[in-house]
Amino acid sequence: MKIDIVTLFPEMFKGPFDQSIIKRACDSGLVQIEIHNLRKWTNNKRQTVDNRPFGGGVGMVMMVEPIDRAVQQLRKTETRVILMTPQGKPFKQKMAFNLSKEKHLVIICGHYEGVDERIRQYLVDEEISIGDYVLTGGEIPAMVIIDSVVRLVPGCLGKAEAVEKESFSDGNLLEYPQYTQPADYKAWKVPEVLLSGNHQRIEIWRREEATKRTALRRPDLLRKNKG
Repeated sequence: MKIDIVTLFPEMFKGPFDQSIIKRACDSGLVQIEIHNLRKWTNNKRQTVDNRPFGGGVGMVMMVEPIDRAVQQLRKTETRVILMTPQGKPFKQKMAFNLSKEKHLVIICGHYEGVDERIRQYLVDEEISIGDYVLTGGEIPAMVIIDSVVRLVPGCLGKAEAVEKESFSDGNLLEYPQYTQPADYKAWKVPEVLLSGNHQRIEIWRREEATKRTALRRPDLLRKNKG
């Protein structure tokens, strides 16, 4: 998978992508990530990427011309162009799975008061939001999307089963409780069923606990299942 990131603040991405699973995925060649400064697609000495909105209003709006140049240069035959914006579709695990199957992603990080509407109309394939709140820019949301997607690329986590029983992967259920050694710590004991070796009982227990946890913490997910 190839991921191109178009941003005004490329330095923000260095730390998160130089660690852990994403770094290993890049080092192994499973994923290639390139970070591009949008200003290199400007056509004036000041490298202007924003301007005042037509009709008046507070703040500045990202201009269509530099982003158009960026997309035209980066887009290939099989490319999906994504704009990070609070107005986009809420990001879900299913979307992460779908994006992990793409060969090439171009992710545009919005900033300021937003982007020229023509960017949405003519240049992007999808708009994504990571939640109903506003951040200073699309850089952190882009990191969230990339982290979520890259770990789903085949081979990045080693075993495919690693993502099969996670929260949101099994329908709309949260993940069941997990335990490890020691089995008894300060009289805080691991449930006996997990020590039984009976895999059928363990699977039933995990399903029941996942349902209980979802009902307690995210009942809205269970309502979606019923609907």
